[in-house]
Amino acid sequence: MQSIKSYFASLILLCNIFACDQAKKEPPVVTDGAVSVTKTEALPDTTAAAQPNIKLGVLEESLINAGLINVQSLDSNIRVDLKYSSEDNFVGVDVYGELELCYLQPAVAQKVAQAQAILSKIKPGYHLLIYDGARPLQVQQILWDTLAKPEEIKHLYVANPEEGSIHNYGSAVDLTISDSGQVPLDMGTAYDYFGELAYPNKEEDLLASGALTKYQVENRRLLRDIMLQVGFTPINTEWWHFNAHSRKRAMELYTIIP
Repeated sequence: MQSIKSYFASLILLCNIFACDQAKKEPPVVTDGAVSVTKTEALPDTTAAAQPNIKLGVLEESLINAGLINVQSLDSNIRVDLKYSSEDNFVGVDVYGELELCYLQPAVAQKVAQAQAILSKIKPGYHLLIYDGARPLQVQQILWDTLAKPEEIKHLYVANPEEGSIHNYGSAVDLTISDSGQVPLDMGTAYDYFGELAYPNKEEDLLASGALTKYQVENRRLLRDIMLQVGFTPINTEWWHFNAHSRKRAMELYTIIP
């Protein structure tokens, strides 16, 4: 009997030692609301909109606190690929960090949702694909400081933060159209291409010279026509950029995003 008791006592001791050893190996659990993860685990690949208990990044919090809204909350058919939240942009630097969603002033976001509704009727299964929306002034400064161009021509590529961009008021959007296979339509140039090939006001000449194809110009016109219908205004040098207001009107309506 004594040997059996000794056996079980030894077994319990070994189990306790094993449990303690495992506790040392496992990192403590960090709890953020309803979500619990270990320090060695990553949170699921998801958005703050889908997981409201996940702590928002500082930049995203500043946009929400400024009264801006997530465009996709109005229409999930809208797609977002923030180029400045990656290195796939003209400065080659990720300046948005954790931010993956597009925020705009509520009235401006409503216009984008209306544009998506029009596109869905004309081209079922097609999506607006947003490359940039509201851009805090601190990010504008980073773009300005990072751009490797002579000071006197920097304003041709990015707005001087001392003056501010309409993006800095959450009243401008950069976007394209993707087809039912999630492939962006051919617009003749990439996003943030700096040169006449991207100029809407040069399209007729570029088409005549063969620099742009009829298909590329038609895709640009499709995007432009839809955005014009809901009250956006294009600019002469970037086929992807649309303003909901002039700079003056944006300054009257909204506060610049710091």
